Amino acid sequence: MSDSRRSRPLRCRRLDSVIDDDIRYRAVDSRDARFDGVFFTAVTSTGIYCRPSCPAVTPKRVNCTFYPSAAAAQHAGFRACRRCRPDSVPGSPEWNHRADLVGRAMRLIGDGVVDREGVAGLADRLGYSSRQLQRQLTAELGAGPIALARARRAQTARLLLQTTGLPVTEIAFAAGFASVRQFNDTVREIYDRTPSGLRAEVAAGRRGATPAGGLALRLAYRGALDSDHLIDFLALRAVPGVEEVVPGPGPGVRTYRRTLALPYGTGIAEVDGLGTDRPVTRGWLDCRLFLTDLRDLPTAVQRLRVLFDLDADPVAVDEQLGADPLLGPLVRARPGLRSPGHVDPHELAVRAVLGQQVTVGAARTLAGRLAEKYGTALPEPSGGLRLLFPTAAALATADPEDFAMPAARRRALTGLCAALAEGAVRLDGGVDREEAAAQLLALPGIGPWTVGYLRMRALADPDVFLPSDIGVKHGLLRLGAPGDPKSAALAAGAWAPWRSYAVHRLWAAPADDLSTRTENTPA
Repeated sequence: MSDSRRSRPLRCRRLDSVIDDDIRYRAVDSRDARFDGVFFTAVTSTGIYCRPSCPAVTPKRVNCTFYPSAAAAQHAGFRACRRCRPDSVPGSPEWNHRADLVGRAMRLIGDGVVDREGVAGLADRLGYSSRQLQRQLTAELGAGPIALARARRAQTARLLLQTTGLPVTEIAFAAGFASVRQFNDTVREIYDRTPSGLRAEVAAGRRGATPAGGLALRLAYRGALDSDHLIDFLALRAVPGVEEVVPGPGPGVRTYRRTLALPYGTGIAEVDGLGTDRPVTRGWLDCRLFLTDLRDLPTAVQRLRVLFDLDADPVAVDEQLGADPLLGPLVRARPGLRSPGHVDPHELAVRAVLGQQVTVGAARTLAGRLAEKYGTALPEPSGGLRLLFPTAAALATADPEDFAMPAARRRALTGLCAALAEGAVRLDGGVDREEAAAQLLALPGIGPWTVGYLRMRALADPDVFLPSDIGVKHGLLRLGAPGDPKSAALAAGAWAPWRSYAVHRLWAAPADDLSTRTENTPA
């Protein structure tokens, strides 16, 4: 294969659009990293499956079979490539925007629901029978929920084996396996190595390099990533005691730190931005996790990926928005801008109500006061981190006098928290977005802005526009466009299906002091 042929770009407008096997082979032939996680290549002559960008010699077309998931390739008997580690690629961008059963199921599987509640629990959350769920996932992904969860457990096991010095038995149960035998059999089948052999592939010096009790990870992403935008966005909203942004390792690097409430325990996460000496296409963010229970590792990783929008398809987003006369200059100036999600949708819901009709800074102060009063203290503070954000149940029964806000907004906040605590409103990744929006709108004091903001961040909807948002209005005016809601909604029609990213483009448009901005109109 000539170098010129390898570097020839593969032109495909959307990574998630319908592509055939010839297009997939062209992606493999050109080592196109944009397709990592979108599909996997299994080579029948070697019994190995790879990511499209694998640096190994390109296999012959006749020997290639393509699978929509790593689990499907494993289920078909193929082992993971040792060079490209196909189990550690970014997730398919489809799970960011698909609102159907498969998309919802994949988001819940990624969060560990199958490991914690079984297939029956997953099906119940989705409102389908286990048989219907199995049939639909197998038809689209080539693997059912058990196989998909098994692939997730195997990746967690490899990560722990190669980044920690934990005993193998502890790793087996931390990764979610029911027995050591099941763990050993799975590792041998998927990686063609015993657990000790898999661990031996990584030098001992690379393990234990993090502070005591910590795990060092790489959070993979595709395309360009504007980490400055992500860190700026999170820093502006960081709740004292719960979140902070501090200087990180390396020139210009800033580190986002926060506490995590997880299914089995608590944690502290640290994620480094890219800084000034790393390209925006580096391919990963450095992360450190400190967990009280290692069974929470895959869930914590998945929630951080959602927070930083690391499974997005920036090529498709920037191509669409970059072609727009209004947003094009912003896209070219800052490629790879993401739409941040959140690690806890209930926390975000509370903070969205706190942010109604006040500045970002005022909302942050209110959230900090509630965290001090009703949050759970960490056993030991870590830097500026001392607290877990209050649960919805704790705030539902809180003294209304502790809510320094108008009476109507107090009622809206307590009503929302009660609905979340009782399960009358769900905001997890498996909910139907339209159904959740209708449930939210039915609550007193919850209006279109709050619902849109929650869809955009809590439910990771990539196509939400906030026409009445003050920040959107100011962004449009700075670009010389009308900022009234009707004109804004009309302009946004050209930005579908990536209007959430357009909102962030407008919010990030050059301005004076963003800390004094009021983000929304009355709910």
